[in-house]
Amino acid sequence: MKFNVGGIDRILRIVVGLVLIGLAATGVVGWWGYIGVVPLFTGVFRFCPAYGLLGMNTCPMKKPDQG
Repeated sequence: MKFNVGGIDRILRIVVGLVLIGLAATGVVGWWGYIGVVPLFTGVFRFCPAYGLLGMNTCPMKKPDQG
């Protein structure tokens, strides 16, 4: 599996996922808050299936070796 989620995108996904799950667990929002597992997992595993379908990639490009 090729990584397609990187850097700030990854951090934001993990934070949003944890916040949504936390809000759902404490009863602040309804059961729909558990949808936070989706951005949490895509951030942790650094792969988003939707990015793959849309041809997107937020990972930094590796520079070819010079020398």
